[in-house]
Amino acid sequence: MAELTDDDAWKQALRDVPRHMFTPETALAFPPMEWLDRSVDPDAWWAAVYRNTSLITQIDDGATELTRDSATRKVWAWSSSLSEPGAVLAFLDLLDPYPGDRVLEVGTGSGWTAGLLSARLGSDNVTSVEVDEQLAKTAAANLAESGFEPHLRIGDGAQGCAEQAPFDRVHVTCGVASIPYPWVEQMRPGGVLVAPWMHGAREGFRVRLVSVGDAAVGRVCGGASYMMLRSQRAPLSPIEGDKRNAATRVDPRRIDQANSGFSLALAGLLPGVSIKGGVINRTDDTFRMSLRELHSDSHAIVIQPASGGEAEVSQTGSRNLWDELEAAYLTWVGWGGPDQDRFGLTVDATGQHVWLDSPDNRITEVQ
Repeated sequence: MAELTDDDAWKQALRDVPRHMFTPETALAFPPMEWLDRSVDPDAWWAAVYRNTSLITQIDDGATELTRDSATRKVWAWSSSLSEPGAVLAFLDLLDPYPGDRVLEVGTGSGWTAGLLSARLGSDNVTSVEVDEQLAKTAAANLAESGFEPHLRIGDGAQGCAEQAPFDRVHVTCGVASIPYPWVEQMRPGGVLVAPWMHGAREGFRVRLVSVGDAAVGRVCGGASYMMLRSQRAPLSPIEGDKRNAATRVDPRRIDQANSGFSLALAGLLPGVSIKGGVINRTDDTFRMSLRELHSDSHAIVIQPASGGEAEVSQTGSRNLWDELEAAYLTWVGWGGPDQDRFGLTVDATGQHVWLDSPDNRITEVQ
């Protein structure tokens, strides 16, 4: 796996912290979806461990046993994994720690990335926080067997670890819709935070933020898809209430095919709205998009015939989400359809703010 990074220090860390020492005897490789059992097929197990793929190690936060059947039947309930090595190294390269840096890691999981950080910086410079007590115990055992003893804490990683602060680097291994301000408060000025930013609108992104003291500022650095920080999982309200039918002004397929910059624009224009698109119904080949506000009953679904043409829109709740999405799309088009490399993020005591081209040009919510 050393070819996944150009950094010689990370290549050495990969040799010092072999991934198999953090992989359980049974797991689900994805992609492709392949059940692994070391006692039954050790060759397949070893091949998957050193392939660039994710290994699912827990479902339902540990409430359901991980088996061949449960892992594939409850895809939506995957709750912990050994992330794809390429994704791990992409974040570690962005983190770019210096010798002697103190690092806060949020999401210990199996302990593998805490081990990689410990191999590079020394165990005493690494603090890792895990919300799941059983995962934390397993990680501690894996790390001890590998010869590393970073500072391990059990708790909500959104709160960071004030007792070990300040940190030069913050490394986040789970998706976050909103960057918690305690992470910024616990960084030294000039410190770096990297995280999978999963704000809900279509896709997730890698972000790299630099502390300027009372805020952290940075840009998007590519795509990412991670399991969410448990304290930021959105409780979905039931879809209830009268349906309001409407017509589309914009072809839904145009909106669905907009570049990644549009997804980032939506993080500022329609914060807190989840958008799922590009779904072809297997029964009638219709094109479908759905939207919902994560903390309310507002919902919209758009159905377009396979042949194209006029789409049907159904909206419920206090907001007309499809109308708002069309307005957001036309606003983004009016900016020239900027792609992801022109967007950035500022996190301060008032929250997180998406901007275009410059931190002074913050995007405001569609009204």
